[in-house]
Amino acid sequence: MKKILDEANILLNQIIGSKEEAIRLTGKLLVENGYVNEDYIEKMLQREELSTTYMGNGVAIPHGTEDAKKEVNYSGISIVQVPEGVDFGTGEHAKILFGIAGKDGEHLELLSQIAILCSEEENVQKMLEVSSKQELIALFEEGN
Repeated sequence: MKKILDEANILLNQIIGSKEEAIRLTGKLLVENGYVNEDYIEKMLQREELSTTYMGNGVAIPHGTEDAKKEVNYSGISIVQVPEGVDFGTGEHAKILFGIAGKDGEHLELLSQIAILCSEEENVQKMLEVSSKQELIALFEEGN
């Protein structure tokens, strides 16, 4: 069984110039670690065109469209920490990006776990202040 969140799925202290670059990076981590096929990234970009995946509190949760399910091999989460933030439109800056892919309907559960964790601004701040991938995983697991 593949772990949903692994150190290989996390990037800390990134500088990202655009929303598209941010979405591609979160998707690339999922592709590189076998969670999804390459086509999933395009589905993530299509999903963003429908409505923003920026959730508030400095958090965005890029994920694929409904028809992207066939591109998912395993449920997984990628996390990209962007301390300076990346503009997700309308002046909203995402500092923590969660790329998600859910197998067999698990994406709603993953979205829910992330939403609960990130509803507390102090949790988002803690995620921005971690200095290691292990700390970030511990925060995520503690919150769920």
